Amino acid sequence: MLRRSRHFLRAKPRRRPKPRVEVPVEPTTPIYTRDIVRRVTTILRDQPWSAARPLLLSLPGLTWDSHTVARVLKTHPPLQKAFLFFRLAAGVESGFRHDRFTYTSMIHLLGEAGRVPAMLSLLGEMVRARVDPDAATFTTVMHWLARAGDVDGAMRVWEEMRSRRGRCRPTLVSYTACVKILFDAGRPAEAGRVFEEMVAEGLRPSCKTYTVLIEHLAEVGKFEGSMEIMCKMQEAGVEPDKALCNILVQKCSRAGETSVMTRILQYMKENLIVLRRPIFLEALEALKTSGYITVRSTILHLLAARNWFAIEQMIDEITPKNIKVESHILTDIVQASCVNCRPSCGLAVLRSSLRIGNELDRSAYCSLLGHYIRNDSFDLVYEIVEQLIKSGGNLGTYLSSILIIKLACAGHSSYAVRIFGLLTTDQNVVTYTALMSAYFHVGEVDKALQMFSQMGANGISACSVTQEEDCSLEHTFDELLNCEQYAKLCYYILESM
Repeated sequence: MLRRSRHFLRAKPRRRPKPRVEVPVEPTTPIYTRDIVRRVTTILRDQPWSAARPLLLSLPGLTWDSHTVARVLKTHPPLQKAFLFFRLAAGVESGFRHDRFTYTSMIHLLGEAGRVPAMLSLLGEMVRARVDPDAATFTTVMHWLARAGDVDGAMRVWEEMRSRRGRCRPTLVSYTACVKILFDAGRPAEAGRVFEEMVAEGLRPSCKTYTVLIEHLAEVGKFEGSMEIMCKMQEAGVEPDKALCNILVQKCSRAGETSVMTRILQYMKENLIVLRRPIFLEALEALKTSGYITVRSTILHLLAARNWFAIEQMIDEITPKNIKVESHILTDIVQASCVNCRPSCGLAVLRSSLRIGNELDRSAYCSLLGHYIRNDSFDLVYEIVEQLIKSGGNLGTYLSSILIIKLACAGHSSYAVRIFGLLTTDQNVVTYTALMSAYFHVGEVDKALQMFSQMGANGISACSVTQEEDCSLEHTFDELLNCEQYAKLCYYILESM
C-alpha cells in the first residue's frame, strides 16, 4: 500500500499575529486646590446664590475640608455669599465641622466689613461649639474692635487671651497689635508696659513691632527718637524694610522734617529700597517747599567751582531760614576752604551749623583749628573751641591738652586757661599737666603750684611727668611726647592740621 508522502501535501500558510491596536489613554489632568478655590470664588462672585448653591454641591474635585473652606474665605468673596458658603460647608453630608481656622477667617471678613455685632456673635458661637479660639482669633477680634472705636472692648479681649495662658498664649503678632492699638488710642504708658511684658516673655521684636514704635514717635514729632529706634533695631539685627521707610518718609514730609528725611532717603538709596509714588511726590513737594533741593544743588555747584565767596553768602542767607544741609557736604566745604586758604567760608559754615543744629565731622573742627593755629589767630581758635563745647561737642582729652600747650607756647596763656575752664568733662591729669606747663612758660610758678594742689584736692593722682623737678616747658613737653598715648595724639593732630 502506497503511502502518501508529506511532500505532496499542500503547505499550510503560517498565521501572522495580528497587530495589537493600542487604545490611546487620555492623560488625567491633576486637580489642584488653587484651581478649585478659584472656581469656587468665581461662582460666588458671578452667580446669585440660588444658582451658586447647586453648582458648588456638584463641582468636581471640591473637597469640603478646613483647608479648602478657609482658603475660599480668604479670597474675600462678597460678604453675604461668603457667609452662606460658610453655612453650606457645615451642612454638607461629609460630616465637616468648622474649626478655628474657618471660624477665624469668617470673623475677619465680618470685622473688615464693620459687622462688629455679627463678629462677636460668631465668636460666641465658636465658643459654644467647643472650638477654642487661638491667638490669631483673639488678635483679629481685638484689631477690628479697635478699628470700630471700641478700644476698651479690644483690651477686654486682650485680657481674656492673657487669662488663657494654658490654652492660648499671646504671640508676637498679638503683642504688636495690642501696642499699636494703645498708641493709636493715645495711651502710650500702657503701650510701654505691654512692650516690656513682651520682652520679658522672651519674644524678640520684629520689624513690624519696631515700625509701630517708630510710627508713634514720628506721629508726635519725635523724629530724632525715631532715628534712635531705627539704629537700635539695626544693632539688634533687624533691618528696616520698605514699609517702615515709606511710613517714616511720609511722616517727615507732612511735618516738614527734611533733615531726618534725607537720612532715611540715603539709607534707602544704599539698600536699593524704593519709595511708593504717592509718598515720593509728597517728599518731593516737602523738599521743594523747604528750599532744600535748590540750596543743596546750588551749594554743590558752587563747591565744584570753588566759589567760596558765593558759598559764604549763601550760608548766611539760609541760616535764618533754618535750612539744613547734609553734614558730609558741610564738612567738605570746611576742609576745602581751609586747603584753599579761605577759612572765613569754613568759619561761616561752622557758626551756621552750631546755630541751626547741623552736625559736622570731627575733621572739620580739626581743619579750622589747625589753620588758625598756624596763622596765630588764637582768638578764633578759642571761639571755635568755645562754640563746640557749648553746643555739646567734645574735643577729647588729648586734643584739648595739645591746644593748651600750643597756646602757651605762642604766648597766649590766658586763652589756655579759659579753654581749660571750658573742659567740664576732661579735667584730668593730662589737661592739668598741660595747664601747669602753660603757667611755667609765662613764669607764673605760684599758679602752677596752685593748680598742682587743686589737682590733688580733686582726687586726681599725679603722674611722673607732673612731678618732674625740672618744670621748664620744653622738658615737660618732651616727657609728654615720650608717653605712647601722647605720641599717638600728636601724630593725629599733625595729620589733621
